Amino acid sequence: MQNKIFHPYTTFSALKNELPNIVRGEGIHLYDDTGTCYIDIVSSWWACALGHGHPMVVKAIQEQAAVLQHSITGSMAHPKVLELADRLAGLMPTPDRHSVFASDGCSAVEAALKVAVQYWYNIGRPEKNWLIGMDQGYHGDSLGALSVGFVDGFHEPYKKTVKHPAKLPFPVPAADDPDGFGPSQAVIEKHADKLAAVIVEPLCLGSAGMKIYSAGYLKKLADCCAANDVLLIIDEVAMGFGRTGKRFAFNHADIDPDLVCVGKALTAGYMPLSACIVKDSIYSTFSDEGQKDCTFYHGNTFAGHPIGCAAALAALDIYEAEDTVARAADMAEKMKQWMLPMQAMECVQELRFLGMIGVVELKPETKPQIVKIRQALKEQGYLFRPLGTMFYLMPPLVISDEELYAAVTALRQTISEFC
Repeated sequence: MQNKIFHPYTTFSALKNELPNIVRGEGIHLYDDTGTCYIDIVSSWWACALGHGHPMVVKAIQEQAAVLQHSITGSMAHPKVLELADRLAGLMPTPDRHSVFASDGCSAVEAALKVAVQYWYNIGRPEKNWLIGMDQGYHGDSLGALSVGFVDGFHEPYKKTVKHPAKLPFPVPAADDPDGFGPSQAVIEKHADKLAAVIVEPLCLGSAGMKIYSAGYLKKLADCCAANDVLLIIDEVAMGFGRTGKRFAFNHADIDPDLVCVGKALTAGYMPLSACIVKDSIYSTFSDEGQKDCTFYHGNTFAGHPIGCAAALAALDIYEAEDTVARAADMAEKMKQWMLPMQAMECVQELRFLGMIGVVELKPETKPQIVKIRQALKEQGYLFRPLGTMFYLMPPLVISDEELYAAVTALRQTISEFC
């Protein structure tokens, strides 16, 4: 059968090779139609934290599909979405929250941005309508998301379409500024009278190349936003639910964000579902009972999808029952120790670590070898997706010690072979 897919993030040159046709998943493994087994070392775009085919999530999906397949949440509700909204509120530092549900992380970000702008409109400060993010941050591929996050290597064609009134520079530590927050503080204070919100990926800019910054920076950012009447949106879509060694990456900084976006591992990657979790102090301004109608006229057809909510509730149960966060923190330390010897390799520029994210950035001159390294790893059964000259491990959190050690060894040996 001829392939008629317009593949995302896929070059035409890659299409010259036969692509894996995945027909089954089990644990950390994916199987194609030839029976070839691959290790899903990047958790299927950072989503499948519990691997594939976890029986509790599968059962929850099957049971819900037999009862209620779809029901809108506009002026209606259903048991699973009510329960999930309550569970998500309870995971936040303060539980007085309401959730806007959507189908994917980018849609949750869009909701957060619009909530932030409309909040200031609702309380009579419409001049506060700027939305800014960090330079090279990524929050999805919609035009709204590109206005607060723009990865040059991906988004160049849209440079003249979206506007960036300002950006936070990626933090660079200095002797007198160990968290590198000074330049960001200057941006926020300069534009505070116009700023509705700042949005950041907490501690790690994923698509920009797994660029990692300190929890100290995030704490100072939260304090600065609060001091300048600027809302803080934390995009936990990729980092949430144990990936960094804590439930959410923002927990490392002990902050209480105004809005939090979650997705991907929310359902363990099994169903498309996301949420923007909003403080009640913001939510309460969206009333039509005052002098003006401040209703949030925004929605998504599959917002609060019953089957997705069932999958999410099962995933949350598993994260708690299996103590996934603590296990991820323990595994992260092992992965780091196994990877550290790679720093001595001549072709390695830098290693970076954040929880269950392990990064090997090669020197620029290795770029011609990247495709060969990736292909060699694929032939060994590992599905890596390098970013530039950077290879990273972001495996399902259920990976075993033996499996993780084997993956690190394969990566080290393959890089050594070609570089």
